[in-house]
Amino acid sequence: MSETPTPKQALILWGLLGRQGSALQSEILPRVEKADRDALVGAGYLAAERAGRSLRLTVADKGWRWAGEHLDAPLPPAFRVLQDWLARVRGHLDASGSTLAEFIGAPPEPEPPAARPAGRTRRKPAEGAAPRTAKTAKAAKTTPGASGPKVPAKVPAKAPAKAPAKAPGPRRVRARIEDAYFALTAGETARAVRLSALRAHLADLDRATVDAGLAAILRGDETARLSQLTDPKALTAAEREAAYDPAGEPFHLIWIQR
Repeated sequence: MSETPTPKQALILWGLLGRQGSALQSEILPRVEKADRDALVGAGYLAAERAGRSLRLTVADKGWRWAGEHLDAPLPPAFRVLQDWLARVRGHLDASGSTLAEFIGAPPEPEPPAARPAGRTRRKPAEGAAPRTAKTAKAAKTTPGASGPKVPAKVPAKAPAKAPAKAPGPRRVRARIEDAYFALTAGETARAVRLSALRAHLADLDRATVDAGLAAILRGDETARLSQLTDPKALTAAEREAAYDPAGEPFHLIWIQR
């Protein structure tokens, strides 16, 4: 395909971005044709992976960049309403200085599959052996052997397993992020704090937990926001590593205003 998606292919990208960048192909309307899907995947705009009987389509970094720069790209004539709404979105982003990724927000975390209740499995008796019944089991316990009655050996009791530490809930994570922010700014508000410093201050929390707190802020927070480092000289390897990058537009800074 050419570097620019066709109107029909642009519609596929917007259909996925309306679902925060990822969805099953069967959930996208109008129907995604194989030729358009393969063209977008081949050009690096989409990624596709098998999900059961369907395919999961995910907008790649290149697709996010293209969409952020081409909100006015032509769509099929039947989708004039969407074209008009995208023009309104572009006006809002230009006026607010926000990015498309901030406007759309991070996708929700997928729910873990439900654990199957463990059931008791009945052991099959060995070939030629009589079925074990309650009566035969009782007899086996009381029949004396060469050295007297057979007494089952005592098995030492195992110490109860230690339950894994429970991950903090969203409110607690939000509070920890705010505490770390004000510890780093000595109590001052509206100062940019680098996520590299914030993560170092929250070293006892794993990255996924901190990222979940940052995702909640990005989805909408009255007093906190994330922003980017625009100076290429400031983007050290440490800042790139610590960045929160939900959709190809990395964030490096956090601001909190009480």
